[in-house]
Amino acid sequence: MSSTTAISSSDKQRVARKTTLASVGVNSVLVVLQIAVGVFAHSQALIADGVHSLSDLVSDFVVLLANRHSGAKPDADHNYGHSRYETVASLFLGALLIAVGVGMLARAGTRIANLDDIPPVHASALAVAMLVLVFKEALFRYMLREAQRVRSAMLIANAWHARSDAASSLVVAIGIVGSLMGVRLLDPIAAAIVGFMVARMGWVFGWDALQDLSDRALDEATTADLRTLLLGTPGVLDVHEMRTRKTGDLALVDAHILVDPLISVSEGHYIAETARARLLIDPRVLDALIHVDPEDDMHVRSVANLPPRSEVANALREALAAHGVSVEAVTLHYLSTGLEIQVVLSAHDDARRLDGIDMQALARTLGASKLEVVQAAATVADSGSTGTSRGIR
Repeated sequence: MSSTTAISSSDKQRVARKTTLASVGVNSVLVVLQIAVGVFAHSQALIADGVHSLSDLVSDFVVLLANRHSGAKPDADHNYGHSRYETVASLFLGALLIAVGVGMLARAGTRIANLDDIPPVHASALAVAMLVLVFKEALFRYMLREAQRVRSAMLIANAWHARSDAASSLVVAIGIVGSLMGVRLLDPIAAAIVGFMVARMGWVFGWDALQDLSDRALDEATTADLRTLLLGTPGVLDVHEMRTRKTGDLALVDAHILVDPLISVSEGHYIAETARARLLIDPRVLDALIHVDPEDDMHVRSVANLPPRSEVANALREALAAHGVSVEAVTLHYLSTGLEIQVVLSAHDDARRLDGIDMQALARTLGASKLEVVQAAATVADSGSTGTSRGIR
C-alpha cells in the first residue's frame, strides 16, 4: 500500500487561508493594473484577462468561505461533518468560470465583427501582460506545492485556476504583439482564446465536483489499499460488498467482513471495531461502517426461513423438561447449511435422562441441521440431521 502521512483538518485550513490570501493580494493589484492599462492601451485581450483576474478574486473569497465552514464539527444536521462544503465551492467555482468564459467569448466575437472600430494597441499593454504572466506562474507554483502537501482537491483546483491565468496571460501577450505589428485581429482573437480556456477550466472543475456530490467512489488503487487494510485485521477471513463514496477530500467506507460463524457476538464486534480502527488510520477515510457476516451473504442462500430464537428455545425447554431436564443456555448458529443448536444443561441434571429423547427427531422438529447438548464442560449428546450419538465425551 502506498505510504501516506496524516494531514489534520487544521493543517488544511491554515494552508488554505495562507495560499488564498496570497492569491487575493496578487490578484487585487493585477485586476486594477490590467483593466486600467487595458482601457488606456485599447487592448480587449488585456481587459478580458483583467476580468479573468477579477473572477479569481471572487473564487478566492469562495474558497475562504468554504474552508471556514468545511472544518466545522459534525452536528445534528450534518452527522458526517461539513467536508462537502469544499465540493460545493468547487462546483460554484466551475459555474463562475463558465459564465466568465462565455462572456469573454461573446465580447470578443463582437469585436471581431467590428474590426474597423478597433483602435491600435499601445505598447504598455504588452509590458503589463508579461508582468502578469510572471506573477501568475509564480503564484501557481506556490499554491500547487502547498495544496499537494495537504492533499486538498479544492486547493489543487484553485492552484490550477492560477495556472490557467498564466496561460491566458501568455495568449494575451502573443495577441498584443501581433496587434502591435499591425494585425489588429489578433488582440480580439487572443481575448476569445482566453474566454474559451476559462470556460473549459470551469467545465472541468464543475463536472468533477458534480461527480463527487453524486457519491463518486474512490479510485481502484485507493479502494484496493483499504481492502488490504481490512484483510490484514486478525479474525477477518474475507471482505465483500465494499463500497466507498467521497465527501470533500475524504471518503466514507462501507464493508462486509467475513468471520468465523461460531465465535461470540462480542468477539465479532471486537473484530469489526479493530477493522474500522485500521481503516481510520488512513488519512483518506473520514468514517467507516463495518458489517459482520458469518458467511459470504452474496453467494449463500437466505436464512430468513429458519425459526426465530424464541420458538426454538421454548420448544427445547418443553421437550427436555418433559424428561426432567432443565436448560441453562441455548446457543443458535444461523447458517446457510441450516440451524445449528447447542444446549447447555444444568450441572446437577442426570445425563441418563436424555436416553428417552429421540434427538434426531427433536432436531428435525426444530428445523436444525445439528443439535448438540453439553453439560458443564463435557458433551453428553450430539445429534445431526443424518444421525444421533449419545454419551459422555
